[in-house]
Amino acid sequence: MRDLSEIYQQYANDVLKYLMCLCHDADLSEELTQETFFQAVKSIERYNGECKMSVWLCQIAKHSYYKYLEKDHKQKKQQWNSQETISFTTPESELIRSEDKMSLYRKIHLLNDPYKEVFLLRTLGDLSFREIGEIQEKNENWARVTFYRAKLKLQEGGYDRA
Repeated sequence: MRDLSEIYQQYANDVLKYLMCLCHDADLSEELTQETFFQAVKSIERYNGECKMSVWLCQIAKHSYYKYLEKDHKQKKQQWNSQETISFTTPESELIRSEDKMSLYRKIHLLNDPYKEVFLLRTLGDLSFREIGEIQEKNENWARVTFYRAKLKLQEGGYDRA
């Protein structure tokens, strides 16, 4: 196995770019890149060489980003619940809007990959189908079809998980 500092030097920029595509935040991308390599060091014995090192690291990066999103969402929800806010909308309309958003996030969370990742890269990452195809090592048409199928699954409620 190569020296860990060599692996970092070779792949850190690729992981950083990938995370930038996901979150569009330079500071967060740098933080998550560090977290990615920390997790990689902790689990390096599980890397068996069946996939490229860059693919393995990007999978760790993706999971780090999803973990961050979940944690951030929980913190914002706690802050919102703990603060007294003055609102020009009715509490009922705020509740409905919040429930609709949460319902959508739950539905997205229930999608299996590649549907979930393609949907998030397209909607939150604002990436083109060509860029998504490159990230997934597929073509642009595959990304288009996968995104379309993800939308259908969300509309129909046909998730892959129980």
